[in-house]
Amino acid sequence: MSQTHHEAPLLTVGEVAGIMRVSNMTVYRLIKSGQLPAIRVGKNYRIRRGDIERYLNDRTVRVEKEN
Repeated sequence: MSQTHHEAPLLTVGEVAGIMRVSNMTVYRLIKSGQLPAIRVGKNYRIRRGDIERYLNDRTVRVEKEN
């Protein structure tokens, strides 16, 4: 069976923590609070790369230059 579309890779909590430069516990808190969508696989979580990018983009801060 051929796949016609590319699936986004699923990342582990540890991989997400590394990308975001936070602790694993911070990633778990974001998942538990519903701020970061995750997929439960057995006892583990997997996170789509697109969901990480959306989470970070939604929290981007624009700092205005002072005169």
